Amino acid sequence: MSMIRDLRAVVRPSLRKSPTVYANYDATRDHSASSAVVDCAVYRDGRRMKECTTPHEAMVRVRESGGFAWIGLHEPTEAEFAGIAAEFGLHPLAVEDAVHAHQRPKLERYDDTLFTVFKTIHYVEHTELTATSEVVETGEVMCFTGRDFVITVRHGGKGSLRTLRHRLQDDPELLAKGPSAVLHSIADHVVDGYIAVASAVQDDIDEVEIDVFSAPAKGSSRGADAGRIYQLKREVLEFKRAVAPLLRPMQQLSERPMRLIDPDIQKYFRDVADHLARVHEQVVGFDELLNSILQANLAQATVAQNEDMRKITSWAAIIAVPTMICGVYGMNFDHMPETHWRYGYPTVIGGIVVVCLTIHRLLKRNGWL
Repeated sequence: MSMIRDLRAVVRPSLRKSPTVYANYDATRDHSASSAVVDCAVYRDGRRMKECTTPHEAMVRVRESGGFAWIGLHEPTEAEFAGIAAEFGLHPLAVEDAVHAHQRPKLERYDDTLFTVFKTIHYVEHTELTATSEVVETGEVMCFTGRDFVITVRHGGKGSLRTLRHRLQDDPELLAKGPSAVLHSIADHVVDGYIAVASAVQDDIDEVEIDVFSAPAKGSSRGADAGRIYQLKREVLEFKRAVAPLLRPMQQLSERPMRLIDPDIQKYFRDVADHLARVHEQVVGFDELLNSILQANLAQATVAQNEDMRKITSWAAIIAVPTMICGVYGMNFDHMPETHWRYGYPTVIGGIVVVCLTIHRLLKRNGWL
């Protein structure tokens, strides 16, 4: 066992941290987190109290007068987050995930804290879908939920929670339910974003589908759409990676009793889980539909190539007639048939024309030309 512990210490130095390490920070003197904190407030009975300058001040007010603190951060560094982690007793593993980001959506419990990871999706507007168009842009929102605090850590340029915070402040009755109400609102906000993006992606897929199954423009080829379809498929896969892993956490929040989740709020998680399941079905359908469209596009390109080859072959067969006859009469032998006949030349030319026209008519009747 000691060898295993030594190996873990070498591979994951960050795992050696413990809450006692963070306890060495003096939160009253640590101002390094100020650049990462985008909002810091205390809520009591569903209403926002007067402004707090630091997370430490917010937590002191909560402990003295009740309520809960909601602290929002944007892309904090380890140094910026260390004081907050010490103040709120956050687990080092969750802190490491929140700082370094690039996590799968998940729900984990550390003592009396829930750590939830959400992938945010933003639709990138574009005038024309090309083989290099970026359709969706991803970000992350991590949420630490305790008995008397909520800490949100956001990564990425999109997915701001400012509008959500203002909307919650306009609903004191819901906000009075505590940190679990904030967690539900964040989950609902993220899933609503999925629904909006799914609708926009559906429009892009419809556009590609119409282009593939309509007559190609003059001078364009059927295979030209393959790049756009493949790029759209990659973006849908990115969308799927955000939606699919979140299904189980939402199911847990909506069905499994948890001390940190208000029973009244848990009912609302069922609605979020239902919306998420519908979006997941849509995304899976997008992936399958794009596979079908790509296969149809490649089949059309193959058919078009076969048609071109048939036309080339048909014209080669027509040209072979005069080539053969002229080749025979170009051998310059003395005793060639009809070489000294007065009407020999026009007769041969006429014969070539008649044979070529006959072959052309037959090939056209059979659909080769």
